[in-house]
Amino acid sequence: MKSVPVQEAVGMVLCHDMTRIVPGEYKGPAFRKGHVVTRDDIGPLLEIGKEHIYVLNLEPGQLHENEAAERIARAAAGPGLTLTPVCEGRINLRAEPGLLCVNVQALERINAIEEVVLATLHTGQQITAPRDVAGTRVVPLVIDEAKIAQVEAICAECGPVVRIKPFRPLAVGVVTTGNEVYTGRIQDKFGPVIRKKFGALGATVTGQRFVGDDPRATCAAIEAFLAEGAQMVVVTGGMSVDPDDQTPAAIRATGAEVVTYGAPTFPGVMFMLAYKGDVPIVGLPGCVMYHRASIFDLVVPRILAGERPRREDITALGHGGFCAGCPECRYPVCPFGK
Repeated sequence: MKSVPVQEAVGMVLCHDMTRIVPGEYKGPAFRKGHVVTRDDIGPLLEIGKEHIYVLNLEPGQLHENEAAERIARAAAGPGLTLTPVCEGRINLRAEPGLLCVNVQALERINAIEEVVLATLHTGQQITAPRDVAGTRVVPLVIDEAKIAQVEAICAECGPVVRIKPFRPLAVGVVTTGNEVYTGRIQDKFGPVIRKKFGALGATVTGQRFVGDDPRATCAAIEAFLAEGAQMVVVTGGMSVDPDDQTPAAIRATGAEVVTYGAPTFPGVMFMLAYKGDVPIVGLPGCVMYHRASIFDLVVPRILAGERPRREDITALGHGGFCAGCPECRYPVCPFGK
């Protein structure tokens, strides 16, 4: 690569993007790779501090930053992702709705390769609308092709480093406990919240049954949904340690295998997850009703994506499981659950 004074560069082809920055207003390419310099470009080039441009002659075994980024992105991206056009040497991976899954160990191996960069959002996040979830580029303008071949070998060995698991459109039955709701003394506010949350994830609440505080009635309502073919049953209310709160006992009475009662998350401690065969039965504490982000958002999307959380998956939520209680909730753009 040789340097040429801008005044002598008319007719030459730029070998990389050139960035223009106006603090607080704009940052982006002023000139794209491949642009043929004209006499009218000399002034704008000088204004962005480019007194020289570079003519690039690649040696065998070398790659330009754009081609390197394209090869990394293609190797790392799995199902549910598309690639953005290359811009200033960088390509983003754009996700469709689903559960973001990142092979963290493979990601660390890739970033251990000098001059290679692949950055992602935290794994396990729910994606409810198309958005960028990762980006890649190399540090220099030109990189040894052998380093990119290393990236491709890691991806071939480990499978997609970044992928999206689509949410399954499950049919969900909701059992709402509590004499105060059953008798009509207070209005049910849990149902609308649950319907909205499941709807955002592509699932459908097919029915809601109201029962009192008798665990036998709760157990019967759960079993009725199972008999009707519900693919998930959610039980709201009655999850605390008060004597009248009998939901955990009712879930156990169905014969379901309990994964956990309790989760190291605030909000969401009094959470229960059990399985009757392949059907998940979820006991949701009251915090789900009035917190934008709670244990629901950390576990239920994983179930809808086809995962079967284990107890150790739940206990691992303790690191990052404390909600900071920000005045304006910006979940998932926060540390909760990560």
